[in-house]
Amino acid sequence: MRQRLAKTLGAVIGIVVLALGFRPSAEGLPQEGALAPAIGGQEWINSPPLASEALRGRVVLVEFWTYG
Repeated sequence: MRQRLAKTLGAVIGIVVLALGFRPSAEGLPQEGALAPAIGGQEWINSPPLASEALRGRVVLVEFWTYG
Protein backbone atom coordinates (compact mmCIF):
# COMPACT_ATOMS: atom_id res chain seq x y z
CA MET A 1 0.00 0.00 0.00
CA ARG A 2 2.79 2.42 0.90
CA GLN A 3 4.67 1.61 -2.27
CA ARG A 4 1.62 2.40 -4.38
CA LEU A 5 1.09 5.68 -2.54
CA ALA A 6 4.76 6.60 -2.96
CA LYS A 7 4.63 5.87 -6.70
CA THR A 8 1.44 7.89 -7.12
CA LEU A 9 2.86 10.81 -5.15
CA GLY A 10 6.06 10.66 -7.19
CA ALA A 11 4.08 10.72 -10.43
CA VAL A 12 2.03 13.71 -9.27
CA ILE A 13 5.15 15.62 -8.25
CA GLY A 14 6.75 14.81 -11.60
CA ILE A 15 3.74 16.07 -13.52
CA VAL A 16 3.66 19.31 -11.50
CA VAL A 17 7.38 19.90 -12.11
CA LEU A 18 6.93 19.31 -15.85
CA ALA A 19 3.90 21.59 -15.99
CA LEU A 20 5.77 24.41 -14.27
CA GLY A 21 8.67 24.01 -16.67
CA PHE A 22 6.47 24.36 -19.76
CA ARG A 23 4.67 27.58 -18.89
CA PRO A 24 4.04 29.82 -21.89
CA SER A 25 6.06 33.01 -21.95
CA ALA A 26 4.38 36.34 -21.31
CA GLU A 27 6.09 37.85 -24.34
CA GLY A 28 3.56 39.50 -26.63
CA LEU A 29 0.84 39.61 -23.98
CA PRO A 30 -0.46 42.87 -22.52
CA GLN A 31 1.50 43.92 -19.44
CA GLU A 32 0.12 45.77 -16.44
CA GLY A 33 0.88 49.47 -16.67
CA ALA A 34 1.59 49.38 -20.41
CA LEU A 35 -0.09 51.91 -22.70
CA ALA A 36 -2.92 50.66 -24.88
CA PRO A 37 -2.30 50.61 -28.63
CA ALA A 38 -3.96 53.26 -30.78
CA ILE A 39 -7.53 52.51 -31.81
CA GLY A 40 -8.00 52.55 -35.55
CA GLY A 41 -10.71 51.61 -37.94
CA GLN A 42 -12.58 52.50 -41.05
CA GLU A 43 -15.65 54.23 -39.65
CA TRP A 44 -16.86 55.57 -36.31
CA ILE A 45 -20.61 55.09 -35.96
CA ASN A 46 -21.72 57.10 -32.94
CA SER A 47 -18.97 59.68 -32.39
CA PRO A 48 -16.15 61.46 -34.13
CA PRO A 49 -12.87 59.51 -34.09
CA LEU A 50 -11.20 59.51 -30.66
CA ALA A 51 -7.51 59.47 -29.82
CA SER A 52 -5.96 57.60 -26.89
CA GLU A 53 -4.61 60.88 -25.51
CA ALA A 54 -8.16 62.29 -25.21
CA LEU A 55 -9.24 59.25 -23.17
CA ARG A 56 -6.28 59.20 -20.76
CA GLY A 57 -7.40 58.89 -17.13
CA ARG A 58 -10.92 57.71 -18.05
CA VAL A 59 -12.50 54.29 -17.89
CA VAL A 60 -13.03 53.01 -21.44
CA LEU A 61 -15.07 49.99 -22.51
CA VAL A 62 -14.17 48.68 -25.96
CA GLU A 63 -16.53 46.16 -27.52
CA PHE A 64 -15.37 44.29 -30.63
CA TRP A 65 -18.03 42.74 -32.81
CA THR A 66 -18.64 41.81 -36.41
CA TYR A 67 -21.41 40.85 -38.76
CA GLY A 68 -21.22 37.21 -39.61
